[in-house]
Amino acid sequence: MTKVFSVAPMMEWTDRHCRYFHRLLSKKALLYTEMVTAQAVIHGDRDHLLGFDAEEHPVAQQLGGSDPDDLAEATRICADYGYDEINLNVGCPSDRVQSGRFGACLMAEPDLVARCVEAMKKVTEVPITVKCRIGIDEQNEEEALDLLVDQVLAAGCDGLTVHARKAWLQGLSPKENRDIPPLNYDRVYRLKQRLPNVHIAINGGIKTIEESLDHLQHVDGVMLGRAAYQTPALLAKVDSQVFGLGEPVDPFAAAEAMIPYIDAHVARGGRVSQVTRHMIGLFQGRPGAKRWRQILTVEAVKPGASSALVHEALAALR
Repeated sequence: MTKVFSVAPMMEWTDRHCRYFHRLLSKKALLYTEMVTAQAVIHGDRDHLLGFDAEEHPVAQQLGGSDPDDLAEATRICADYGYDEINLNVGCPSDRVQSGRFGACLMAEPDLVARCVEAMKKVTEVPITVKCRIGIDEQNEEEALDLLVDQVLAAGCDGLTVHARKAWLQGLSPKENRDIPPLNYDRVYRLKQRLPNVHIAINGGIKTIEESLDHLQHVDGVMLGRAAYQTPALLAKVDSQVFGLGEPVDPFAAAEAMIPYIDAHVARGGRVSQVTRHMIGLFQGRPGAKRWRQILTVEAVKPGASSALVHEALAALR
């Protein structure tokens, strides 16, 4: 089965500027959007919410929701925009998501998740996938995950990404839910062993390419979140080390390649900082990295800021 390396959907982080930057570092990584609710897709500013650059492919749209009809309509709209995959969020533990009856709380309603997947599958040929946890609260991890997975597969789901820790919806904040519940990678490995012909990817606490390669001995895909965002230089090694394609991308070349993109964004009325904020961690650990970060944060928000500050920041590293 084809192996997949992906960058997780992360609210307020994986916007179109972030994804364009990440694509310069890896041609093979699958990039995910921020989660967008089905209602927002149907009633909101679609070009603002769903628009992306053709250079971002392959790119997947993550949707949040629990109404099968709404999700079907949102799926149809997203498919028309040209996304390569549409993913249903059954893993986010935030209070806002719970109050809207979607995200990780849906682990308690596998029948409903299956109906949502079935409705989404009916309106498109684009792959429909699910991102979930291994369980929530007091659920038994063995039973809860198998029950959800079996039902969504019966509904036509094309693959799953499993965050290998429970979500505690009562008593833990969303931030705590990223760290406190213990990781249980073996549970995801067992799911793959039980379902050898189903695409299963793993997520949660993975920080390096080396760890990713270890996981790929057991599952079909790995998804990195905060590590990929905060230290994006690791993405420069994905194509060479995970897929055996060429040499690692030069991060200096990737930074310079962002300059025309920044210019075009500013010409459309955008701000330099909306792009450069995603580039801050690119040279983490290198001499001059502190000055790089300073210029891309402090200088980028000043009136009249332009892409020239990227050249200035790069000069501090050389």
